Amino acid sequence: MKIVGLDHIQLAIPPGGEAAARHFYGEVLGLREVPKPESMRARGGLWFEAGAFQIHLGIEDGMKPSAKVHPAIIVTDLDAWIGKLSAAGCEWRASDDLEGVRRGHTKDPAGNRIELIEGK
Repeated sequence: MKIVGLDHIQLAIPPGGEAAARHFYGEVLGLREVPKPESMRARGGLWFEAGAFQIHLGIEDGMKPSAKVHPAIIVTDLDAWIGKLSAAGCEWRASDDLEGVRRGHTKDPAGNRIELIEGK
């Protein structure tokens, strides 16, 4: 018996936040939007595919951004990502507290923390 992988992470967005989330996750991050199952579509929200896992964005009344809980997405060419995020008007904060690991954080339009880690 063992854990074999990660299927998805769920983040909250406020009611009406789909358009801004679609722009950030789909256009800025370049993730592929995937259709939600028919039985879940009435709830609103969006699903995106990020390599081997998915990011699910669920609608939450009174949503408060997550300052700690976050996905950590492995990327190549972190400097190019920082440039792309900056050009899109996104905040970027580098983090150097893990020796030998280039990473940092941005926020999605709902204020959720998103980490990018440079992979090899």
